[in-house]
Parts: sequence; structure tokens; C-alpha cells
Amino acid sequence: MKNRFTILIVDDTETNVDILVELLSDIYEIVVALDGESALEILNDQAIDLILLDIMMPKMDGYEVCKSAKQKPNSKDIPIIFITAKIDENSIEKAYDTGGVDYVTKPFKPKELFARIKTQLHLRELIRELEASRKTLKRLSELDPMTNLCNRRYFTHVSKNVLALARRDRSDLSLIMLDIDKFKRINDTYGHKMGDDVLVAFAAILMKMIRKSDYACRFGGEEFIVMLPETPLDGAIEIAEKIRKSIEKLSLKTEDRQNVMITVSLGVTSVDLLNDHHIELAIQRADEALYRAKKEGRNQVVVLPADGERRDAAVTPE
Repeated sequence: MKNRFTILIVDDTETNVDILVELLSDIYEIVVALDGESALEILNDQAIDLILLDIMMPKMDGYEVCKSAKQKPNSKDIPIIFITAKIDENSIEKAYDTGGVDYVTKPFKPKELFARIKTQLHLRELIRELEASRKTLKRLSELDPMTNLCNRRYFTHVSKNVLALARRDRSDLSLIMLDIDKFKRINDTYGHKMGDDVLVAFAAILMKMIRKSDYACRFGGEEFIVMLPETPLDGAIEIAEKIRKSIEKLSLKTEDRQNVMITVSLGVTSVDLLNDHHIELAIQRADEALYRAKKEGRNQVVVLPADGERRDAAVTPE
């Protein structure tokens, strides 16, 4: 929780403002507005944690200020406590109806006011923390915890949206399936820690090779997939070959200084926007191309276009 909250005091009577400022300024940062229009301008420009709002003001009364503040994205969640001499039930009900969270009548008791302010600021901070936690949990649910690439569940979800956009815009969409060669042997020979290091290093290189608009996913174990929006097949082949060459140059060291070299096999395809009714059909082609790359010697790129006919000029290592 931050040390100093900022409170906006809105009241057209300077004497009332002076009393509140003297009472609160030792604990909180105080901003003052003497009319409703000035208050709304402040809300546009400054980060405010709570508003103390008078009702009876010329031109724009407190109800109007509250209603306007609640309609603005940057101020709609700021708690508003009305401080007013109006004590009738209709005024109190209207204060809550327009968006106020509390109501203090004048002349107020300082200890009571402090307690109500403290309660509302604490609730606001709890809401912020809960929202931050929710966003963090959502993000974590989309990531593979080891590689920080998106996980298969998130990829399945987002790929449907990407395919729908590609169809709408009639834009190219390609896929690359990747599998680290002889990964089991790495684990068996050097241990699982080295296997984990390989996965992390591989994912880091993969992220450097693709654009921010692309999606890289750990599909399972040592298998990965990259979705490339607005990328024709030839462009995907070029990216796949760059990835293969970069991985081929990668060298990791074990704890006893042994060099561990890795290679990767890749399968490339494009999505047929007319006939691939779901992304899984393209994934199957990319997976078949990957299988052929591994079967035919590994450390190579095999291309299986949407028509299912492998290209004669499959990309192979130099």
C-alpha cells in the first residue's frame, strides 16, 4: 500500500476547504477544487484516490459532479464521499444513486470522517490488489511456466480468432511446427536440469526470431508451434530456416563444462482459408511435415503446402 493517498476536496466555501485541508494534509496529499468544473478538469489530469464532495455548489452541484465523474473511464472507480449540510432522506438517497459511496453531514466529527475515509481508501486498495492479482493469474494461465511462451490451451483459443481475422481480411496465415532433435537423449545423458536449460534457451531464440504479432507456443514436451499472421508460405519457410540455423549455433555447457549442441526439425505449412474450416487441419499438415523432417535426418525444414503436395525444393541445411 502506498504511503500517501491523494484526496480531492470539492467545495465552493473556502472556510470549509480550509478546515478539511488543515485536518487531512498531515496524512494525505490534498488537491482542492472550488467548483464542479474545476474538479472534473483535475480528474482528467491527476491521479485521485478519493473525493470529498459538497452538494450545494453554484452552476454544477455535487450530484452533477458525481454523475459526470462516474461516466469517465479514468475516474469512474474513485470513491466519492459527500460532505454536506443536507440531511433529508431524499438528498441522501440521491447521493448514493448518483454514485456516492458514503455520506457525512456537517458539522462533521473529525474521528468519524477519518474512519470513513480510511475505510474507503482501504477498500479501494484491496480492489486494486484483487484486480492486479486477477490480471496476473489470467496471464499465468496463458503461459508455459518454464519457457514463458504461450501454452497450448491459450494457443487453441487465440488461433480461432487469428484464423477468423485472416478470413475476414483475406490475409496469409502460416504455421511452423518445431521439435528439438534427440531431446530424450539430452535428458538421459546430461540430466533433466540441462534438458530444462535447453528448453529455456530454445524458447529465447524462438522469441528473437519472430515478430510481436506472431504467436509462439510450447505445444507439449519438446514440441513447439509458431503461428505467423499475414505471412505467406515463402515467408514462413525463410523464418523457419533462420530459426534452424540459429539453434544449430547454440551451445550450452553442463556443470562440468561439457558442450551440449542441439538441432531442431521444422515442418511448415500455410492455412487454406477456404478449405481449412478449423486451424487443426493446418496443424496436422505442419505436424506431418515435421514428422518427415525428423524421419529424413533431422535438423532440416520440410514444407507441406495447403494442397498436401510436398514441395520438391524442401529447405535443407547448407
